[in-house]
Amino acid sequence: MVADQLPGDSRFFRRCGPFALKHLLEVTGAEAAGCAEMGASFEGVAPLHAAGPQHISFLDNRRYLPLLKETKAGAVVLAPAFADKVPEGCAALVSREPYLAWSRVARLFHPLPPARTSQHPTAVIGENVVIGDRVEIGPFAVIGDGVQIGDGCVIGPHAMLGDHVVLGDGCRIGAHVTLTHALLGERVILYPGARIGQDGFGFAVGPDGFETVPQLGRVILEDGVEIGANSTIDRGSMRDTVIGAGTRIDNLVQIGHNARLGRCCIVVSQAGVSGSTEIEDFVTIAAQAGLIGHIHVGSKARIGAQCGVMNDVEAGADVIGSPAMPFREFFRNVATLRKLSRK
Repeated sequence: MVADQLPGDSRFFRRCGPFALKHLLEVTGAEAAGCAEMGASFEGVAPLHAAGPQHISFLDNRRYLPLLKETKAGAVVLAPAFADKVPEGCAALVSREPYLAWSRVARLFHPLPPARTSQHPTAVIGENVVIGDRVEIGPFAVIGDGVQIGDGCVIGPHAMLGDHVVLGDGCRIGAHVTLTHALLGERVILYPGARIGQDGFGFAVGPDGFETVPQLGRVILEDGVEIGANSTIDRGSMRDTVIGAGTRIDNLVQIGHNARLGRCCIVVSQAGVSGSTEIEDFVTIAAQAGLIGHIHVGSKARIGAQCGVMNDVEAGADVIGSPAMPFREFFRNVATLRKLSRK
């Protein structure tokens, strides 16, 4: 076995191409500079240090300029500030959003495999199930009664879709996912082991101990949502738990019952959002942050790693620490404590 070979091992990743430079520019919206021949053709992507003339590479960090100087790549995607740094014989694909352009290049050469119209003989399909065109259902998948599956969906091995779950077109449900009491929009991706729609953490205290409160809501995952491996989203108690369109949730994240996340939020690994918390659009929650229930986080707020959020967060605010406080205040406190500790 050889470590760090060229990316896109054909045993694991679908390969397409070659593609002409002109087509790459159309796909990315980048502009050509340097020694660019529109008819030039490229076979794949590679890092700067390993790329050859047949490869497209990428640079978005000044610290890697020495690698750019020595690269043998045929073309490099980069920002305007670095366009004049490409070596002779290398074309520059200049973009004001180089990482976005690079993602489009990589996806062009290595697209997701399309759904195949297939149903493994070990899959268990309930009654009154509606299955769209080009749907792939893997081994030992369990599809409950009344489920609706849109066109082009992929259901992985051992996945379980509970009764009356709805999947929009183009959804991908990973291996060992459990999905109940849920309505999914289009192009939703659930990575392996995700748990969606289970009971929320609700109980009352009775004379003989705890009594579970019925959880009567659902989970709504809007278009383009992605949920990472082994993350959990509880269904609502009296209203729905909602994840807004385009939101990305990392691995090992917990979202409590009745929580509502807006559009295009980011929630990073091991973060937890307690029940009935409302999060507006474009909020970022970094790794291991914890939010108590029944609070409100305004749009475009950023919550730092390991942050303990116990009160509302204003729109556009940057907070860190536990309890959470504005970034500047937090670092002033840290500096003060350091000075005191030296005395």
